[in-house]
Amino acid sequence: MQNDTQPLNDTLVRKSLSAADYVPTLDAMLARTLERIDLKKQQGLRTPDELWIVDHNDVYTLGQAGKEEHILQRTDTPIIKTDRGGQVTWHGHGQLVIYWLFDLDSLKWSVRNLVSHAEQAIEDVINDCLRSSPSNSDNISAHARRDAPGVYLYADTAATDDRTATDDNSLDNKIMLGKMASLGFKIKHGFSYHGIAINLNCDLSSFNAINPCGYAGMQMLRLSDFVAMQTDSEQTEPEAQTEQQMSNLFSYETVTQKLIDNIAKRHAGLIELRAIAPK
Repeated sequence: MQNDTQPLNDTLVRKSLSAADYVPTLDAMLARTLERIDLKKQQGLRTPDELWIVDHNDVYTLGQAGKEEHILQRTDTPIIKTDRGGQVTWHGHGQLVIYWLFDLDSLKWSVRNLVSHAEQAIEDVINDCLRSSPSNSDNISAHARRDAPGVYLYADTAATDDRTATDDNSLDNKIMLGKMASLGFKIKHGFSYHGIAINLNCDLSSFNAINPCGYAGMQMLRLSDFVAMQTDSEQTEPEAQTEQQMSNLFSYETVTQKLIDNIAKRHAGLIELRAIAPK
């Protein structure tokens, strides 16, 4: 497991971990959270919040109230019980995982604020990618749901023949295609850890062995099926593509940076929460 730490500003740090096994990562995340709690309680210190950008080795994780019945098939992939909210999910290469180690009290964020900021940051980035991609149909958009945490893709049935989609947050006239991003947090003494997982260009077949997030039949989606994304060979051999072709492609890294930038702005109070759409 390799890691790299970079300050984003005075109150937010980015930490990147590649080829990370789940249990050591969880242990380190919990240890850091407990250390921050102790520093605040004992010395009154506000330590910088942290975003952990993690590329996990294959693993299924079962949330605190997770039910074994949602594991449909046992495979060689380890199944780890963990202390986050939610049911069972999969993490692995090609999926972007970001853990939010935030001092919610210092930010004056409620748990609902945290969840909404996470969902809206994902919405912002996915929708920006969808709008910017020449391969995308304009009637596809990303939205959170009031009844099930996460971010889902919808097709707008009210879009006109000239491919102009309706521009509202309502899910009326929209058909859900499936789920692209999952959320699961843990709050301890006002500090959050765990976070979000977005399917970018991962192999979705691993979700076939579970009811993702506890929903039987939930269709899981990945961004690379809706926008043009670079393959590993295209990133290592850019000469195989023209400059124009490369400019039209997203990469795992560019999507990651878009999301980090959005989260950092929210953390700094530069992006306010939008009103939550009705169910």
